[in-house]
Amino acid sequence: MLGKVMTFGMILVAAVEAFMPGTVPESGLILVGIGLVMGFMNQIEDVGTRTAYYVLAFTLPTIADSMDMIPAVGGYLNGFLDGLAMTIAGAACMTVFVQVFKMAKEA
Repeated sequence: MLGKVMTFGMILVAAVEAFMPGTVPESGLILVGIGLVMGFMNQIEDVGTRTAYYVLAFTLPTIADSMDMIPAVGGYLNGFLDGLAMTIAGAACMTVFVQVFKMAKEA
């Protein structure tokens, strides 16, 4: 249940910030915080899936910047994808932290 609420919250904050920038104060911090909590709650055990998250966190902002070329809606798509990228980056960072903690605990 909490996972769904956080996913909808992520989409809502990213969409509001994309269409009305500056409306949500500290929206970047909120999105990264949601990502950190999501990464802690939904720990990914599969190495391939974790790698996909890392690649997506690294490449999604570049893909989002490419959306600016689309007339009329490109800026909104860019802003929305940037918001999602912040959340995914937070989840990827928490995944790294969790894996490092597991390795230290097992050593």
